[in-house]
Amino acid sequence: MSNSSLVSGFQMQNSSTGNQSIAEDPNSNENVKPVSIFSNDYKKHDDLRQMLDSNKDNLKLDAMKRIVGMIAKGKNASDLFPAVVKNVVSKNVEVKKLVYVYLMRYAEEQQDLALLSISTFQRALKDPNQLIRASALRVLSSIRVPIITTIMMLAIKEAVSDMSPYVRKTAANAITKLYNLDPDLKEELIEIIQKLLGDKTILVAGSTIAAFEEVCPDRIDLIHKNFRKLCNLLIDVDEWGQVIILNMLTRYARTQFVNPNAVLEDETKKSDENDESDDYDDEDMDSKFVKPMDPDHRLLLRVSKPLLQSRNSAVVMAVAQLYYYIAPTNEISLVAKALVRLLRSHREVQIIVLKNIVSMAQKNQNMFQPHQKSFYVHTSDSIHVKILKLEILTCLANQGNISTILREFQTYVLSQDKEFAASTINAIGRCASTIKEVADSCLAGLVNLMSKKDETIVGESVVVIKRLLQSNPSKNGAIIKRMAKMSEKVSVPMAKASILWLIGEYSDQVKKIAPDVLRKMAKTFCDEEIGVKLQILNLAVKLFLTNQKQVAILVQYILNLAKYDQNYDIRDRARFLRALIFNNEKCPQLAKHLKKIILAPKPAPVLESAYKDSDNFQLGTLSHAIGARISGYAELPEFPLEAPDPSVRNIEIPELEKAAHTQKIRKKSEKFYSDDDGEEENSQSTEGADPTDSDESEESESESEAESESESETGSGSETESENENEKNDEKLKKSLVENSNESESSNSSELSDESESQSETETESEEEKAPKVEVKLTIKKNEKKTPQQVKEVSLLDLDFSEQSAQPVIQAQSTVPILSPSLADLASFSSLTSQNLGQKIYVSNKEFELLNKISGNGLQIQYKFTRQPNQLSNKAISIELKISNFTNGDLNSFCISNKKLQMGMSMSELSEFSVTKGASASQIVAIDFNDTFQPAVFELCAVYSNDPTLGGTSMNKKWSNLSITCPIGELIQPGYSISENEFMKLQAKLKGMNETNDIIENFTHSQFITKDFGTKMLENLNVCQIPSSQQDSIKYAGVSASSKTPILLSLFFSLDGKCFINVNCEKIVLANMLIKEAKRILTIV
Repeated sequence: MSNSSLVSGFQMQNSSTGNQSIAEDPNSNENVKPVSIFSNDYKKHDDLRQMLDSNKDNLKLDAMKRIVGMIAKGKNASDLFPAVVKNVVSKNVEVKKLVYVYLMRYAEEQQDLALLSISTFQRALKDPNQLIRASALRVLSSIRVPIITTIMMLAIKEAVSDMSPYVRKTAANAITKLYNLDPDLKEELIEIIQKLLGDKTILVAGSTIAAFEEVCPDRIDLIHKNFRKLCNLLIDVDEWGQVIILNMLTRYARTQFVNPNAVLEDETKKSDENDESDDYDDEDMDSKFVKPMDPDHRLLLRVSKPLLQSRNSAVVMAVAQLYYYIAPTNEISLVAKALVRLLRSHREVQIIVLKNIVSMAQKNQNMFQPHQKSFYVHTSDSIHVKILKLEILTCLANQGNISTILREFQTYVLSQDKEFAASTINAIGRCASTIKEVADSCLAGLVNLMSKKDETIVGESVVVIKRLLQSNPSKNGAIIKRMAKMSEKVSVPMAKASILWLIGEYSDQVKKIAPDVLRKMAKTFCDEEIGVKLQILNLAVKLFLTNQKQVAILVQYILNLAKYDQNYDIRDRARFLRALIFNNEKCPQLAKHLKKIILAPKPAPVLESAYKDSDNFQLGTLSHAIGARISGYAELPEFPLEAPDPSVRNIEIPELEKAAHTQKIRKKSEKFYSDDDGEEENSQSTEGADPTDSDESEESESESEAESESESETGSGSETESENENEKNDEKLKKSLVENSNESESSNSSELSDESESQSETETESEEEKAPKVEVKLTIKKNEKKTPQQVKEVSLLDLDFSEQSAQPVIQAQSTVPILSPSLADLASFSSLTSQNLGQKIYVSNKEFELLNKISGNGLQIQYKFTRQPNQLSNKAISIELKISNFTNGDLNSFCISNKKLQMGMSMSELSEFSVTKGASASQIVAIDFNDTFQPAVFELCAVYSNDPTLGGTSMNKKWSNLSITCPIGELIQPGYSISENEFMKLQAKLKGMNETNDIIENFTHSQFITKDFGTKMLENLNVCQIPSSQQDSIKYAGVSASSKTPILLSLFFSLDGKCFINVNCEKIVLANMLIKEAKRILTIV
C-alpha cells in the first residue's frame, strides 16, 4: 500500500467524522493522531454515554449490563462515573440496582463525584425495595470521607432496625468500614453490635461476628447471652459466616472453659486412689469421666462436628483448629479424616492443609497414623507438597510402621528431584535418631548412598552420617575410616567440611589416615570454600595436639596460607590458633589445659524438623501459613485454671413466658409417658426423644429460642410438677431394663458400667432435653443400683442350649479360642501348617508376674506363653493367665475392660469364670501384637462377694494398668522351616536396609557346639535351624506371628575367632531386637 493511498485513507476517515482541519491538511503533524489507526479512543464509551442519557429504560438497562460486564472482566470503566451516577434517581428498579453495583465499585475512587449524590443515597435508604436500601447503605459506607461519618452513623442505626435481614446484614458490614474511618465512634458502634448480636436471623449472624471481631474482640461479655444461640445457628449460617463464628468461638472457649485434658488427668489420679481404697462404685467412677466438661463446652463441639463434611475447605479447617485447641485428646482424631479429604483439592489448598497437619502430627502422632498411605508422595506433586508429606511421614514413624516408611524413603532417594532426594536423606537421619532400633540399618543404608555418583545425594548423606556418628562414634570406627578415605572425592563443601570435622574430632580412630588427609587438604587449601578452610584449620590444630611430631611443619604451612587469605574470618582464625598453640608461654594455665579446650567432648546434635516451631502460631491463620507474625495477629489465650461462672450464659425469661413454658413442658411429658405408647416409648425416653418437639417448636421463633437457651431455669420449675408422672413410670422403665439385661451374657458389673456410660453420654449430648426426662433418668440409675440381683435371676425359658452356651465355666484351665477369624487367616494358616510347620517346638514353662498379691490386694496373676497355635486365628499369640485368689471372699464374673492397645493390635475377651477363696484358675487369652513390642494394657474387673466384712453384700473391683509385653521370641511363630535354597533366595532379596549385622569377638564354632547354644537359640528365639551345606555357618529361619514376615538369622564363624551375626527381615525393629537377643544368648558365660 502506497503512502498516497494511506493519506487518502486518513482523509476519507476524518472527513466522514467531521474533522475538517485534518481533511484540509492531512500532512500536518499537529493535527494527525497516529494512534487513531489502531484505536478509537476519541469516541471510547460514547455509545454507552448516549444510551445512559436516553429517556428509554431499556437502553439504560442494556448500557448498565454492558458496564457491569466490563467490570466483571476486569476492565476499567471509571470514566463513565458521571454518566452512571445521574441514573441513581431512575425509577426503574433494575436500572437502579445495577447503578448501585457500579457505585459500590467506584465510589471510593471517585469520592468527590459520589459526595454530590449523598442526598439521593439518603432518600434511597427509605426505598420500599430492600435491595435498594441495602445497596444505598453499601455505597454510602464506601465513600471514605471523614465529614460524612455522622451521616453514616445515622444510616447504620436506622438500618439496624430494618425489617429486612438483608439490610441488617449490610449494616453489620458497614460497621467495620465506619470504625476504620473514625475509631472514636467505638462506643456507639459497640451498642449497635450488641443489638445485632440479639438478632436471631442466620443471615445477620456472620456479619455481626465479623464486626465484633474487628471493633471489640475483647468484649467477651457481649457473647455470653448469645453463645447458645450462635451454636444452634452455626449449621445454617453461610460458609463465610461459619468460618468467622468458629474462630471467635474458639477464642471464647479458651477463656470460659477449663482444659478438658487437664480435667481428665486430675480425675484419673483421683480414680486411681479410689480404686485402691475401694470406696466408690463403678457407676460413680463412670460419672466422673463422662461429665468433666461444661455442657456448653460439649454443645460447641457437638454442633461443629457436622461441619467437617462441608464442601468449603476453610470451614473444615476452622472446625479442625477448634477441635485441636479445645477438644479432649481422644476426640481430636475425628478431624483427621476430614483433613485428609481436603488433600484431593487444589494444590494451594493442599499446601495449607498439609502445613496444619504437620503441626498437629508433631503433637498428636496417633491422630493420622490410620491415614498413613494418604501422605505417600506422587510424581505429580509439587516440591512444596512433597516436602510437607515427607515431614508428616517422618512424624508418623514409630516402631510399628518404620519398616514401611523406610521402604518408601528408599524410593524417594532415587527421585530425579535432587532437593527432594536430599530432604529424604535428612528424614532417614531423623528416623534413625528417634527410633534407636533402626539406627544401625539407617546408617548402613546412608553409607551405601555415599557410593552414588550424584554429588547432592553424597553430600547430604555425609552430613547426616556425621550427625548420627556423634551419638556412638566408638561403635562406628569403620564408617569414619571409609569417610576419611573419600574426603578427596567429595566436592560438596558442606559434606567435605563434615568429613574433616569427623576426622579431627575422632582422630584417635584414624591415626594413620588423618595426617595424609591433612596433607592433601593443604594442597587445595587456597581453592576451597570458606567453610572447608575453617575445618582444615581445626583439623590441623587437633592433629598438632595429638600427633605433633608428624604434622608440626604441615600445620605451620597451613597457618601461613591462612594468614594471607582474602577472607578476614580465615585470617582471624589463623591468628588466634597460631597464638594458642605456638605462643602460649605468657599464659601457662592456658597451655596446660589446651587439649581440654580444643578436644572437649561435644554433645550429639539433635536432628530437628524445619517445622518444629510451626505450632507457635494458631492453626488456620496467615501467620501460621507463612511462618512469621504479621500485623493484626493475636495470640490464642490459655485455658483458665478455674472455670468462670457458667450462669452468665443463662437467659432470664419473663414470668408470664416462664409459666406458659412450664405448662407446655408438663403437657409434653404427659403425652410422652402415656400408657398407650407401651414399653417401646419408655425405652426411647432414656434417649430424650420427644415426638412432639418438632411440631410445637415451630409455633414461634422466640418461643423455640427460649426453650433451647433456658434449660437450667425451667428444669427446677418443672421438676416438682412432673414428679408424680415420673414415679408412675419408674416401674415400666425398670422392667424394660431388666428384660434387656437378661438377653446379654455380660457380667453384672460390666452391665451397670455400660448402662451408666450410655446414660451419661445421652445427658451430656442432648442440650435441648426437657427437665422431667432428666429427672426420670436419674431415678432409673438409683433403682438400677438397688436391684442388681434381679438382673442375675434367669428362668429356664431364657437359657440358650446351643453349642457355645453348653461349655461349662472353666475353673482350672481354659483353651477356648477367643479371636474371631477371617477366611483369609484360616486359609493361610492351613497352608502354612501343611508346608512349613514340621520342626520341633520348644514349650517354655517360664512364668511372668502380671500382678502380685500385695499390689493386687490379695489377687495374684501370673502368665506364660504357651506357644500353641490359636484355633481360630493364626495371628494371635496364646497366653495362659494363672489367677490366684488370696482375698477373704470369692471373685466372680471376671472380665477385661478399658483396653489400651496400639493401632493394629487386638485382644480377646475372657470366658466368664469364678475363683473362690484360696483357689486358683487358669484362662487362655489371645493377643495379636501386630509384630510390635508395644505392651497390651488393660483392666481386669470382677465381682467381690462372700466377704464377712461386707455383711452379705457384693461390690465391684477392678485392677487397672495391667500390662503384657511380648518378648522377641514369642513374636515368632513356632515350627517354621524352609530349605537352604529358599533361605538363600530370601536372603538375596532382603538386602540394604532390610539387613542388620553385628560381631562377637572370641567366639568359635566349637564353642557354639559344645555349650549347646543351638538349644538355647530355639528356647529363647523360637527360630528353627536350617540344614546348611557350609560347615562354618549356621542358619535359622522363622516367621512373624502376625504378618507372616520371614526372619532369617545366620551365624558365620571366621578363622580368627570372630562370629558374624546377620539378620534379614523387612521388619527392621524385629531384626534389631532379634540380633540383640541373639548376641545376649551367645555371650552368656
